[in-house]
Amino acid sequence: MSQSPNRLQAYGELALGIGLNLQPGQRLMISAPIETAPLVRAIAASAYQLGAPLVDVSWSDDTLTRTRFENAPRDSFKEFPEWRTRGMLECAKRGDAFLSIVATDPELLNDQDPELITLAQRTRLKHSQEYIDYLSRMDVNWCVISVPIPSWAHKMFPDLHTDTAIARLWDAIATVCRLGEPDPVRAWECHLEALQTRCDQLNEQRWSALRFTGPGTDLTVGLADEHTWVGGQSQTPAGIWFTPNVPTEEVFTMPHRERVEGTVSSSVPLNYAGQLIENFSLAFRTGKVVEMKARTGEEVLRGLVDTDKGAGRLGEVALVPDSSPISQLGLLFYNTLFDENAASHVALGRAYPGCVQSGEQMSEEDLAKHGANVSLTHVDFMIGSNQMDVAGVAADGSSQALMAQGEWVD
Repeated sequence: MSQSPNRLQAYGELALGIGLNLQPGQRLMISAPIETAPLVRAIAASAYQLGAPLVDVSWSDDTLTRTRFENAPRDSFKEFPEWRTRGMLECAKRGDAFLSIVATDPELLNDQDPELITLAQRTRLKHSQEYIDYLSRMDVNWCVISVPIPSWAHKMFPDLHTDTAIARLWDAIATVCRLGEPDPVRAWECHLEALQTRCDQLNEQRWSALRFTGPGTDLTVGLADEHTWVGGQSQTPAGIWFTPNVPTEEVFTMPHRERVEGTVSSSVPLNYAGQLIENFSLAFRTGKVVEMKARTGEEVLRGLVDTDKGAGRLGEVALVPDSSPISQLGLLFYNTLFDENAASHVALGRAYPGCVQSGEQMSEEDLAKHGANVSLTHVDFMIGSNQMDVAGVAADGSSQALMAQGEWVD
């Protein structure tokens, strides 16, 4: 992932500052693909300069992942290194900061057994649930970023030499992360303020539901009781403001798990667990998926929906204008971190407690009374486009246009 030291340093400083808001004396836990070592080294150096007493890295490797699927015994996919998630949980309880660098080959497991992929995902999620709960409740500051790796860059730019493809992808990431601005930090501060203003407007309107209409989509998403819109930044109980996703263009809230009706079609392929799910649609009745189909990856989609009882219900609904910088690039990233910030989307699975007023202090039982969905998984998929209209529906059934042809109606 050859890139200039200046860009690596600028990106790393953005991740630590705007993303994590790393505090002096706070330990930093990084998870990253092994190909991203140059960036990780730059981030570690900056973190120590900010006063971190320890930076620890957990490496991943696509080649090792594929090796397991090609060679491991077929009955071994319930095996998991429990020590790893125990350690992550201990770090979360201590108040460490977590940075995830996500980059993988979008087609890594396209020719592998979908049942084994589903089993491996379910096993990982079961063992990670308590740690994931800490992140979902924003009990610690965490951030997800991404950087080019050769397989991903080649998928996006198949006609280019690998080095050129990586450079093109780096330029795209720098653009959507505002690294080309004269003052990237100030540009991010203004952007986050704009997202908060949009959340404030939606929270004042108190819609009972959202209705999405577009090609292949006529979906009504009832919203959770006392829902609240969130966007850009979150805050830990210790008072640390942080930006969980860099980049981010969305404002989002919690659907009511039993009040989703209609049909929705994907507008962008979903890269899930190393397989692409393309041109798919889901039908919902009383909040639950009752029918699904996909041009490719249908078995993996069914495995996702069958992860547990809550995986076939929605845990998030998010609005993103078609004019977002990511959408305007006109690139399909095959990476949810970017693609979800190019289009409005929904997520199957777990709801974020912070999307209900005082939800982060509620028990799981109290959250359920408000309509929150419970699941091991949380998978976003994109439904928005410049042909999508979104209306806010009031409790009395009246409605008002919120987005027309993918743009905010102000």
